[in-house]
Amino acid sequence: MAVKMDVKGAIEQMERGEQDTALSALRSYNTEMTHCFTFSNEDALDRQLLGGLVLGFLDRELQPSCQLACLETIRILSRDKLCLEPFITLPAMSTLARHAGIAVVSSAAPPDSQPAEGQDGGGKGAAQVSSEEVKEVSPPPENSDQEVIAESLKSISNILLHNETGQGVAADLQLIKGLAERLQQCYDPNWIHEVRFFDLRITFLLTALRVDVRAQLVRELHGVSLLGNQLDATLGLCWPDTLEAARGGSEDVPPEQLPPLSRQQTELAIEILKILFTVTFDASRRQVDEEEMAEYRHLAAMLRHCLMSRADGEERTDEFHSHTVNLLGNLPLPCLDVLLVPKVQPGSIEYMGVNVDAVDMLLEFMEKTLDRGHKLKETLLPVLNLLTESARIHRETRKFLRSKVLPPLRDVTNRPEVGSALRNKLVRIMTSIDTDVKDCAAEFLFVLCKESVSRFVKYTGYGNAAGLLAARGLLRGGRDSGVYSEDEESDTEEYTEAKAHINPITGVVQEEQPNPMEGMTEEQKEYEAMKLVRMFDRLSRTNFIQPMQLGMDGKMSEISPGDLHNLVHNPLFQPEEPAHSDSEEENE
Repeated sequence: MAVKMDVKGAIEQMERGEQDTALSALRSYNTEMTHCFTFSNEDALDRQLLGGLVLGFLDRELQPSCQLACLETIRILSRDKLCLEPFITLPAMSTLARHAGIAVVSSAAPPDSQPAEGQDGGGKGAAQVSSEEVKEVSPPPENSDQEVIAESLKSISNILLHNETGQGVAADLQLIKGLAERLQQCYDPNWIHEVRFFDLRITFLLTALRVDVRAQLVRELHGVSLLGNQLDATLGLCWPDTLEAARGGSEDVPPEQLPPLSRQQTELAIEILKILFTVTFDASRRQVDEEEMAEYRHLAAMLRHCLMSRADGEERTDEFHSHTVNLLGNLPLPCLDVLLVPKVQPGSIEYMGVNVDAVDMLLEFMEKTLDRGHKLKETLLPVLNLLTESARIHRETRKFLRSKVLPPLRDVTNRPEVGSALRNKLVRIMTSIDTDVKDCAAEFLFVLCKESVSRFVKYTGYGNAAGLLAARGLLRGGRDSGVYSEDEESDTEEYTEAKAHINPITGVVQEEQPNPMEGMTEEQKEYEAMKLVRMFDRLSRTNFIQPMQLGMDGKMSEISPGDLHNLVHNPLFQPEEPAHSDSEEENE
């Protein structure tokens, strides 16, 4: 419910221009409105007027307490996205940036900078900025009170969150350079948590909302390395080996015995992971040079440590791991072997001579996400894709995952989708109404089966597998084009005994059903078959169904009404497949 705000009294006191009077009025106003996040429209103009008066005060020489009260008022007013006009001009943003300690001495947009799609490069209120290059970050105001800096950062964060013009002005003012300058001080323990957090939050907003700022951070300001150092400092890491991270002072302590990360560490780490996700979103889809690859591998080692770390509480841990998984999915595929690099230690999981703790953690996270069943597209797809690609390129990962997800088949009496095993859960979502989710689950299991159709059908049933097989032209069987190591398929005794009685469509043993054609003559059987064909023909002509045929390429194609009519009158008639060039189709 909107809260009626007494803003007129504050305006009257501010218009008198006396610092002590203004301080008293603003403190009273801030106390009343500190928990207000919903605003009425009645006094919107009054709030804008108050914002302008407060900004004018900030350009004067103020005592620290009055300066802080002014910034607190702006923070409260900037929560209202409909009343941001006073704060999105170049002078206003410059004032806030100066008090936040991230303003630059002279600013210019980089010559190759482009606004985000649909943006106008700053829009109304974004004045023309100087063409000189930015050379240094201006120092914070003489009062270096970090509370003042934090309040300024919070106001800027609100403005960027709610207003596109403000985003453009922030980009023109090169605030990302001031932020990068302070982020380089990540090992300085003197900065309070709020300053560090909102430095990261503003960096995330700018890089997420502005394509030009994102490119600038990566190319000009070496963003991946900068943020990697920030993550290193936040987690307090040490490096027993080149690609093996550990918590400082606890190198020999197993991950499960380490205390959880503090709330502040987790908050900062999540913000860093979010920024890294925005600046690396295309890393796996483009060519990276040797220096970049080294950076990404170093980052992958830190992300492995994140996977093995716990936050304060299960919900917070899941959020932390979710952001870690999202970022791992952005890295170039060759970096994923870093997950297997650490040496096998007492208490760690060993498989084929390598440490698979991180892979096991990813599998556990995936199963928890499956069990939760909430927003599967957003939460399950990243970890499923990550495990699929890891299994595709790393033999040890694939064989370990297969031992956990597709162990030797013993239960041949229950359908593949029935049960509480991980295989059952994955097969169930292969028939999900969400195409992306079901395709991803099928792809994961298919890769664990080394893209062998017979093995895939064995574990999932032909009915569940048909969607993927049809899409790949594998309905006739065979193997897809993936390259995998040779190993033997060892069937269990239970499966071998029941194999001849398993219905390939359902994937389970079914009781023998009576033959509906038993006792019929050949003429009667032919009559029933033709009756069925005529029914299909009638339904097809009314467009109720579309009859299909399986082509030699393993893909389904339509049967034309003419072909179906011929089939009605000549059961031996073979419909022609549509003419096309196999070689051209393969090259598409």
